[in-house]
Amino acid sequence: MKKYHLSAMAALLLGAIPSVLAGNTEKPIIVTATRTTQTTNETLASVTVISRKDIERQQARSIQDLLRGVSGINIANNGGPGKTTSIFMRGTESDHVLVLIDGIKVGSATSGTTAFENIPIEQIERIEIVRGPRSSLYGSEAIGGVIQIFTRKGGDSFKPSLSFGGGSYGTLNGSAGLSGGNKKGWFNLSASGMGTRGFNACNGSSNAGCFTTEPDKDGYRNVSGSARAGYRFNNGLDLEANFLHADGKTEFDGSFVNKSEVVQQVIGGTARYSPTDMWRISLIAGRSREDSDNFKNNTFQSQFNTRRDTVSFQNDLTFGKHHLATVGLDYQNDQVDSTSDFAVTSRNNWAVFGQHQAAIAKHDLQFSLRHDKNEQFGSRVTGGAGWGYPISDNVRLTANFGTAYKAPTFNELYFPGFGNANLRPEESRSFEFGTNGKTDWGNWSLNTYETRIDHLIAFDASTFAPKNIDQARIRGLEAVVNTQIKGWQLNSNLTFLDPENHSSGINRGNILPRRAEQSFRIDTNRQFGKYLLGAMLLAEGERYDDLANTRKLDSYVKFDLRSEYVINPNWRLLGRVENLFDKHYETASFFNQPGRNFFVTLRYQPSS
Repeated sequence: MKKYHLSAMAALLLGAIPSVLAGNTEKPIIVTATRTTQTTNETLASVTVISRKDIERQQARSIQDLLRGVSGINIANNGGPGKTTSIFMRGTESDHVLVLIDGIKVGSATSGTTAFENIPIEQIERIEIVRGPRSSLYGSEAIGGVIQIFTRKGGDSFKPSLSFGGGSYGTLNGSAGLSGGNKKGWFNLSASGMGTRGFNACNGSSNAGCFTTEPDKDGYRNVSGSARAGYRFNNGLDLEANFLHADGKTEFDGSFVNKSEVVQQVIGGTARYSPTDMWRISLIAGRSREDSDNFKNNTFQSQFNTRRDTVSFQNDLTFGKHHLATVGLDYQNDQVDSTSDFAVTSRNNWAVFGQHQAAIAKHDLQFSLRHDKNEQFGSRVTGGAGWGYPISDNVRLTANFGTAYKAPTFNELYFPGFGNANLRPEESRSFEFGTNGKTDWGNWSLNTYETRIDHLIAFDASTFAPKNIDQARIRGLEAVVNTQIKGWQLNSNLTFLDPENHSSGINRGNILPRRAEQSFRIDTNRQFGKYLLGAMLLAEGERYDDLANTRKLDSYVKFDLRSEYVINPNWRLLGRVENLFDKHYETASFFNQPGRNFFVTLRYQPSS
């Protein structure tokens, strides 16, 4: 599909929607874009919230299923389930996204990224996606934005749950859970597993793609469990503990290794207490692990284990009805244990942050400032400012500015024979302008932004080591419309992206790799008695796989269908056909994506 065809189709649909709409009474959803409780109507940030109901309605089987086509997000996957999955938010790098699980920062200290492919979707309650810089609140990595994942949380009455399914590529999965609670206490216990024989991950050769030729099936297996429980005491003290553990085994094509065993684990606790009506204290502490054992034809080759300990202490002070001040401290310690001999294996980061949210006349204001002191590179100060103003009862204008940074990873700093201990953090500054509205027919938003990134870390051929030599200028436009048309619920978004390389040299002016310049997604569903029918259309423009822009990845359109049958109030039968027209496409050069495939699930979940 040509670029202008994609743009015209999306614009036509988005432009036509408002004239044929029915009502939408969906309640606002709580988000944490400011580290404090807000609704989607109140926040000044560009936010997407994906609930457990959305996950089950879409019949998503992985996080990449769920996030593909979400406004502002590009995904690159290296060959199917369990393979390396990179998320590019608003055109920034894949390690420019900060990821939290139940408030605990996760990710690998060596690679700098999060293994989204190994996070089990059956353990997820909801996902909050905040686009735009958030280093002034969260620190390093939050250049493109923040993704916070919440595990399943109990409540209400005692409820068991169960699901089992299977489908193409020899795929089987299942889950079981138990939850319950009352006004004072809550708990959830759940476990899940999946396995697939997969397909050939890579069509590479000795000098391209995965740099090997291994025409075999590359399978994946994941076994996981989670627990979350809390209690509210009579004095107002809330205590909660959370645990998530996932074991994954994945096969892939590679010249040095072709199999990995990966462990992801998060354990944490939260305490919240209000000494007075105007003062609320929060303490969150936890540890995340990401362990990887790597093999070549079942022979052990290497090990990379990282551990991250974090503590956050936050005070929220309310002054009158229109002022909320937040001050807090963050601590982070990263440690590496590897078969590779890193010169440095741990580092600390201390931070102090503050934020003021105010409503003055009709103006909503937000100011934030943070100072990080890192054991390796020293001090860094970041800031942010936001403004909102309603021009009518249903339409609001917003503007945001923020600076952000990303600390070099242990691989970039200390990997034997490769690292450069003198690297500086990557830095960015971003501007964003937007408008959003909510009417009787639904809600919509339109945001435009520009981000400039300096001191990007790239390989320097003259020294055979990484160096702060790259720059980038990224511009984008995001449009979102959610509505109903004659009983059909429609959720649509359109993204235009201009991610330009601003480094000196022959690649200046080129498009940054693996970012589609246009993307469009529309998701629809409707209830017919005991049947729920749904479909998703995803269209993404062409992109390049390399800095030189010589390897082009073609644009594609993918169409999925799904259905659901309510057997009785507790049992449901679900079916999904993905890539209905068997479109061949790649999000990373030479790495295959699933063709036409189907999946069927039987789910037991007591009605409320």
